[in-house]
Amino acid sequence: MKKINTNSNLYIIVYSTVMVVVVALLLAVAALSLQARQNANELNEKKESILASLSAADRSYDEFVEGHVLDAQGNRVDDGDVFTMLNDLQGSFDAGRYPIFEAEDGRVVIPVTGSGLWGPIWGYVALEKDMDTVAGIIMAHKGETPGLGAEIATAKYQSQFVGKKLFEGDEFVSVLLRKGGAKDPAHEVDAITGGTKTSDGVTAMLRTSLSHYLPLLRARRAAAETATAEVSNEENAEDNE
Repeated sequence: MKKINTNSNLYIIVYSTVMVVVVALLLAVAALSLQARQNANELNEKKESILASLSAADRSYDEFVEGHVLDAQGNRVDDGDVFTMLNDLQGSFDAGRYPIFEAEDGRVVIPVTGSGLWGPIWGYVALEKDMDTVAGIIMAHKGETPGLGAEIATAKYQSQFVGKKLFEGDEFVSVLLRKGGAKDPAHEVDAITGGTKTSDGVTAMLRTSLSHYLPLLRARRAAAETATAEVSNEENAEDNE
């Protein structure tokens, strides 16, 4: 039997090709076997962020929150999985589809997306039942500068947004990150020192993303005002009897 020349160019090429194919197959199998687990972890992370924005980390997402999709008029539509939409939230916005999450207690969580200094930023804004007051916010980023723009992802910075108002009367004003310090306690928070570009990105992200949900927010605010007026009229009627 002829001995294989392991030093020949042909042998080296064939051997290298076989090894590349084998390694590629092993990596593909490993990736496929881990895909389900990775998807589950990503889903759980999103659910945890939504609950965190509501300060409801001790609750079960499936029992406390329901996600659905709105159209441009604020009407609920059956059009895809909300969590799949979060993977390309800007694409969903561009297509006129707006995922939203409603808590059992009447609060809502709105996903937001934008651009920071070095890459994408995103998050979840929870609103009280008045559809005006910020109940909480969770923000994350892909590559903002540690100690500067990356501060948007810290609980300490995010706590400044709690209690801020999106509306001034009937006008939507969103929340502004002001360089040099907030001047309007109802609608502004301090911009990040040394993180002007990231702060501007958060301001733009909030205004642009939240504006997509104005039809729903305004409709519910009007309904709440009507209900309050009816209760007040009933109380007045009872007092006059």
